[in-house]
Amino acid sequence: MTDPTSIALMGASLIATLVIAAVALLKGWRGWLDYKQLELASRIGEPDLAPTGGRIEIADLKERVRKLEAIAAGIEL
Repeated sequence: MTDPTSIALMGASLIATLVIAAVALLKGWRGWLDYKQLELASRIGEPDLAPTGGRIEIADLKERVRKLEAIAAGIEL
């Protein structure tokens, strides 16, 4: 097991395995990026509902903070 040929063969197979895994991961990453690009392109022209949803979310968070402050002060709601 210590002869140079088997060590070189194991090293080469390890490098080949890493290259194959890297290529597969890169191909998957590019596919995911293409999918996201198509998803974003299909949203062009749709109205953005984030400001209204954002206001509702902020109001909800303010209410939760108010309740937590009341609990911390020992006031029953």
